Amino acid sequence: MPYGLPPWMRAVEISKDYSHMGNNPERTGRAPVHTFYSENAWIEGSAVDQLNQVADHPETISVAAMPDLHPGKYGPVGCAILSRTIRPELVGSDISCGMALFALDEPARRLRLDKAAERLRGLGESWDGDAQARLAQAGLAEAGFAGVLGTVGGGNHFCEVQAVGDVFDSNALEAQGLQKDSLCLLVHSGSRGLGNAILEDVLRDGLVSLDPAGDQAVQYRQRHDAAVRWATLNRQIIAERAAKALRMEPRLIVDAPHNLLEVHDGAILHRKGAATVTRASSSLVPIAGSRATLSHLVRWTGGAHAMLTVSHGSGRKYDRASARARAGNSKSDLARLQRNPFGGYVICEDKALLAEEAGEAYKDSGKVIGDLESHGLVARVATLKPLVTFKARERPATCEVSCGGPGDDQTSDHQWTRAGGMPARARPCPEANAAGGFCSQFGYGRRIGRRAGQAWPRFGNRHPVW
Repeated sequence: MPYGLPPWMRAVEISKDYSHMGNNPERTGRAPVHTFYSENAWIEGSAVDQLNQVADHPETISVAAMPDLHPGKYGPVGCAILSRTIRPELVGSDISCGMALFALDEPARRLRLDKAAERLRGLGESWDGDAQARLAQAGLAEAGFAGVLGTVGGGNHFCEVQAVGDVFDSNALEAQGLQKDSLCLLVHSGSRGLGNAILEDVLRDGLVSLDPAGDQAVQYRQRHDAAVRWATLNRQIIAERAAKALRMEPRLIVDAPHNLLEVHDGAILHRKGAATVTRASSSLVPIAGSRATLSHLVRWTGGAHAMLTVSHGSGRKYDRASARARAGNSKSDLARLQRNPFGGYVICEDKALLAEEAGEAYKDSGKVIGDLESHGLVARVATLKPLVTFKARERPATCEVSCGGPGDDQTSDHQWTRAGGMPARARPCPEANAAGGFCSQFGYGRRIGRRAGQAWPRFGNRHPVW
């Protein structure tokens, strides 16, 4: 396996079936951009600008854009980019952030939502298990960041208890031991501060485009692959913690990372906010909704130019500052945001984050799934109704000015120390974990700063911050 890839990240042969190609790309001298969304989809102009800028890079071969597309720091979120070289910024800081779906061994009728919500509050505390032992078992003894293993993190990350709702493919669902009203856990988290440290190191002198055979690329791939395994383990432990709190047992259905590299058709495929699938017809992927819309379990059905990629979620509709303004800050507003339209609970003691992650800040997941279906990429298996959603607890005051950014690579204005209107390099966090130098609760760590006399790389109207 090239570049030390884990067993599940293998080079694949591109299908020659072009029956589902996505919308026709513009032929303007840049690499083809295949869009898998309708003309009615909510896609920001700045995200399209970023797509074109990525496609203009001389090493880009092809780009696939999903209906959850939205602007990011160094490039768009919700896309897959095939390149001749390794470009770490396109994967971002949260290497192997992903969605893992677990079945629970009790039906929904046995769950008391109020009690479940109270029990899941403990996810805001550090894990009290033997992190070093679990890391060693996974071959990650030297990876570090043991202090944040088993924690969700901030931003758009969550751990959610769900119930299977409408069933569209009973055979596919029953093959996973699920049926209507089965309980599940959907865990969205990543490599925490580890991925950020890796990216900061490789971009220390600015953006890079690495020859895959070069020493720097090989070193990055080794650290990247370790972060992939770290993130997978992190989601497993979060599920174990949540299930234990609920007096249940978890069973993994599927783990689908969406920020990572893999070899594809002899080149390097970069996924950013784009879920990984396999070619198997039984390949299932969870696509997260929002606090106001359902999540979906879907089955991959094909699409050559999608490069074995689908949406990872609904995608942001409004940036965080706009979402806070729209959500309001009255007591009634906060009370509303702590429940969802399905009668479920949202556990989030950070008032700003609660507003930033309001359901209306995201696109309609049903429309995202509809676009994927209309382009022949997926078939619906079932909807997943949110019952209890845990998000990060209130940040320590010291972290507001000294820790890095949210988990979904979106700028959160109130979290940044600024100098002359530009993001400044963060001071060391007083709450930093001694083992990794990152915040023990949130794992955010340092941002990449601008060196003296060095211009900020830009995409659209956004300055990249880390």
